[in-house]
Amino acid sequence: MNKKTLIYLPIIIAISITIGIWLGKSFFTNPFESLLNQNYFTSNNLTFPSSEKLQSILYYIENEYVDTINHDSLIDKAITALLQQLDPHSIYIPPSEFEEMNEPLEGEFDGIGVEFSIQKDTIVVMNTIIGGPSEKIGLMAGDRIIKVNDSIVAGVGITNNQVMKLLKGPKGTKVKVHIKRNKIKNLLTFTITRDKIPMYSIDAYMMLSQELGYIKIARFAKTTPEEFHNALLKLNEKGMKQLIVDVRGNGGGYMDAAISIADEFLKKDELIVYTEGKSQPKHDYNATEFGIAEDVKLAVLIDEWSASASEIFAGAIQDNDRGIIVGRKSFGKGLVQEPIDFKDGSSIRLTIARYHTPSGRCIQRNYKSNIQNYYTDLFFRNDSLDSIEVKTAPKFKTKKGRTVLGNGGISPDVKVNVNNKNIPDFFFKLLEQSTIYQFAFMYSDNHRNEFKKFKTWKELDKYLISSSLYNDFIQYCEKQGFKPNEEDKIKAKDIILNHLRAYIVRNIFNDEGFYTITLEQDEIFRKALKVLEK
Repeated sequence: MNKKTLIYLPIIIAISITIGIWLGKSFFTNPFESLLNQNYFTSNNLTFPSSEKLQSILYYIENEYVDTINHDSLIDKAITALLQQLDPHSIYIPPSEFEEMNEPLEGEFDGIGVEFSIQKDTIVVMNTIIGGPSEKIGLMAGDRIIKVNDSIVAGVGITNNQVMKLLKGPKGTKVKVHIKRNKIKNLLTFTITRDKIPMYSIDAYMMLSQELGYIKIARFAKTTPEEFHNALLKLNEKGMKQLIVDVRGNGGGYMDAAISIADEFLKKDELIVYTEGKSQPKHDYNATEFGIAEDVKLAVLIDEWSASASEIFAGAIQDNDRGIIVGRKSFGKGLVQEPIDFKDGSSIRLTIARYHTPSGRCIQRNYKSNIQNYYTDLFFRNDSLDSIEVKTAPKFKTKKGRTVLGNGGISPDVKVNVNNKNIPDFFFKLLEQSTIYQFAFMYSDNHRNEFKKFKTWKELDKYLISSSLYNDFIQYCEKQGFKPNEEDKIKAKDIILNHLRAYIVRNIFNDEGFYTITLEQDEIFRKALKVLEK
């Protein structure tokens, strides 16, 4: 068998399996018996149709291969190899990964309701989810989980995935955790009954001024439309006239969720998105009359990791001239996947159509030339490439006749290149090693009881600004082996202090303070503010 045959063998096998699925045949029920009876096989000369030929390869591997093979593993790898040849987003999900992949989009999971972090090889409770079983039974932020049931989990090199498997489980089941709490000598034991735990897709929403609202969407899940609608209602009650919707880093999710959120801003019958594929006729998705933010002045923040549903939303706002898009060009993921589930709990997500914005732009960027570099080439976008694209990209027209560019992704109306030239390398080295985050956790943990006197995150932040926080951090860095010079300390002070304040406020309070603080140093956000002021 030559090398070329070895390379393509998994793909051939996968094609065989997939054809068998579509024809309604079950795995390994010997579909080759009729071929054998009809003498289609001759010693070295196979003379049957292509589909039967592909199926018989699997038969030969099963019966003639020199070693025993893992049947299920071979099938999984073969299907994965096949789908990878189609496009970057058609995927196979084995049974063991199905639930984990779906949870963020379903909006809930079964567990004990804590946010945790592994610090110094110990599971630390960062926060308990309000109304969840852990909060109800008395777990607190700062608690260290030493044992789960009868297994020691501290100091054994436990991973995040292992923690999740231990703490998650079906609703109604129980798990015993042994806790080390600050200033209490003996371990505390809690028996927690697992329950449904909500996974919120709106990270934060708040008023940043008397008229300006801000909403950060982490993903487009099943619960996102309701969460977003409720956030709009509360911001409207506070007098919101302008709104910034932030979908940076949002890799997408459900198309229906993106359509519902765009509907909040668009007037009845305005086109939001349409889909079309070889076997899928064109289907338009239009706005209804039920939007509650049709008159709010709007800016949408995007970046290179805004994808799929984020691009549907941003494209609808842009093409209908409903708001201004600010930031960097989006990812360019515009393929529609249809789920196909199998009895063993596995599934494939097969691309069946493409997303198009109202002006006709296909959101999907080209992946045909080099599918292997589909994700990594985002790191090589630069101004010169952008200028070439402006000249060569197909042009489309918005509702009011503005020109927008095709070639995949959403190009912002106002592009913002983040300028890092004045930030010393010292800062980026700290980020690489999570030094800022680690110090912020340690600082929060050491002062947790002291910080209970602050009733709001703003009171805590005011204290942090006037404290010796930055000098304490520099001393910590020097003990860790960092030796910044005086110039670097001065240049990096504002951005480091911003990160420290944000992390500490999040550790003690919530995400509202975290985002409010981080936005102070956010160039894309600040540009959006200027645009809205015009």
